[in-house]
Amino acid sequence: MGPGKPLDTNRYFVVSSDTLDNLNAGDSRVTTTGPASLNPATGEPWGTTFPLVGIGDFVNVQKALMDELGIQRLHAVMGASMGALQAYEWASAYPDRVDRLIAVIGAGVADPWLIASLDAWAAPIRLDPNWRDGDYYDDDRPPIDGLRESLKLITLQANHWRWADATFDRDWADPLASPEADLAADFEVVATLDEIAAARASKADANHLLYLVRANQNFVTGTEGDAESGLAAIKAPTLLLYSEDDLVFPAENVLDTARMIQADGTPVTLHTLKGDRGHLDGVVSIEQAADQLRGFLEAPVR
Repeated sequence: MGPGKPLDTNRYFVVSSDTLDNLNAGDSRVTTTGPASLNPATGEPWGTTFPLVGIGDFVNVQKALMDELGIQRLHAVMGASMGALQAYEWASAYPDRVDRLIAVIGAGVADPWLIASLDAWAAPIRLDPNWRDGDYYDDDRPPIDGLRESLKLITLQANHWRWADATFDRDWADPLASPEADLAADFEVVATLDEIAAARASKADANHLLYLVRANQNFVTGTEGDAESGLAAIKAPTLLLYSEDDLVFPAENVLDTARMIQADGTPVTLHTLKGDRGHLDGVVSIEQAADQLRGFLEAPVR
């Protein structure tokens, strides 16, 4: 995104907003409302008294923002991963306001594998004794250990085993500390995942992660809870970018999503992203799709 790039800011007005329950609630640059926000009735953080919200609620907040800006039609809606879910929901809930749909590394419904994976990602937080059923905001010991382990699992599964093999082999984190001789010694791949998770946890909130997990588990495109009808409601020409090695949203689920969107004649274009990163190829390898993105955005809508 930028001048002259596929999302050309010399041509397009790009709106990108934070969501409800944004994970990085501790980042001063983030604007969000969720469990870490203050309840105006009490002056205290909501904690788990904050209502559960879903992808549809995220989109309705964005729609209210568009109304406030006076924007009635969108040249395209686009997002990756959870952003793809929001893009599907936009095009389904407000078909007369969306001219094009671009969904990257995401499917139109949370399948049982994703639901179970998300539960595994959330488990370390719930097992952290400092989580206290979500009531930890008045304590100087938040559930940071559980949060780090959750983010470590997410980072691992968002990648692919080829990335790990190509990057780390069986190297030790400390060349002088053998995991064969010392239970406290780590392999480099583990230490790297720990470092990434610790950096992410420093800005994140544990309850917000749990709420995002539930929002994603509950996701089905459309308001009726039926993916077939929700995806059939999409009228916008659609571009789906996906990785055949995605461990989060398997390629088969993206292809099934395409089938449901196409059921009533809506045109769908599929394009695969190559690489060793699995799900994250939708982020780090997105430039592979530059020509497809540019052409799709510039093509006239019939």
